Amino acid sequence: MTAEQLISFARGAPSLDIVDVEGLKAAAVRAFDTDPAGVTAYGTSVGYPPLRQWIADKHGVEADQVLVTNGSLQADAFLFDHLVRAGDAVVVERPTYDRTLLNLRQLGSEVHAVTIQPDGLDTAELRKLLESGVRPRLAHVIPNYQNPAGVTLSLEKRRELLDLASEYGFTIFEDDPYADIRFRGEALPSMLSMDTRGVVVHASSFTKTVCPGVRVGYLVGPAALIAEIAKKATNLYISPGMVSEAIVYQFCVSGDIDRSIRTVSTALGERAGVLAESLRRHLPEARFVEPDGGYFLWVELPEDVDVEQLAPAAAQRGVAVVKGSDFVAEGGRHALRLAFSAVTADRIDEGVRRLAEAVAEVRGR
Repeated sequence: MTAEQLISFARGAPSLDIVDVEGLKAAAVRAFDTDPAGVTAYGTSVGYPPLRQWIADKHGVEADQVLVTNGSLQADAFLFDHLVRAGDAVVVERPTYDRTLLNLRQLGSEVHAVTIQPDGLDTAELRKLLESGVRPRLAHVIPNYQNPAGVTLSLEKRRELLDLASEYGFTIFEDDPYADIRFRGEALPSMLSMDTRGVVVHASSFTKTVCPGVRVGYLVGPAALIAEIAKKATNLYISPGMVSEAIVYQFCVSGDIDRSIRTVSTALGERAGVLAESLRRHLPEARFVEPDGGYFLWVELPEDVDVEQLAPAAAQRGVAVVKGSDFVAEGGRHALRLAFSAVTADRIDEGVRRLAEAVAEVRGR
């Protein structure tokens, strides 16, 4: 199997054809021309100051509430490390991002997974958990086009979650890197923007809207919390990458970011539609919620399809997928996450056709 023949539904990354390489090159030149001292010197641990201000303005907060990091995964790691101690209860979605599970396990936290429904986290199930006496330090929620399930948390559930956090004294960690990649439906307000009680810490990233290679993410939260984490960041790495943050700033302030978001959203919307159509055609027994945005679609397969067998059978046919079992502490044996972001529309149907062949093989064993 040659690399050219591989069709990968494994990585949540945009394909090169929808990355604005020319815009980024121009932004890089502007960054060095306008601020050579700021770009080339040691920066501050809170990030490149103009970008920090741009992010604060975007979210309607003060600059001292923002910490710019090397990707949003580092923002996650900083917050977990700051708030969570071994034995602390933490609520996550079921399924959730695999690296979130990994990080929380490494910290020794007690993870409570709450089921995801087509309109997001099951808040009734969460309320029962809280009423049973569990007191989480943190609830990690990916509200828009969730990774891996692709679903969006409804407005009603956002309100309910804010109330529960206030009532039971936990922090909502709103992990929101996909919000701008919307194909259809109305944009919902972030829980950060709805929060009047200081219960939300928000993280996002430029990975999905600019490109993964810039590794620029950020954390928004109460100023005191951000200051504490910034101190730790200073000791860890002095400052994040000023060059990449300055390039992102120039890309944003010029308006190129808006064009990039339109390009990515349009392309991914088309890909999501083709993927859903191909699944209906080649795997009619598969169950899925077609996403309104983002990068991922979660597929539930029949009980007699074990993804431990399916993943290698698909790989033999040149299709890479991620097993559902990677995203839950237990279970996920009959589910897959399909990332449609890196596969051009003309290759998706062929990928699903090969996947269907692998499913048939596994069922026939």
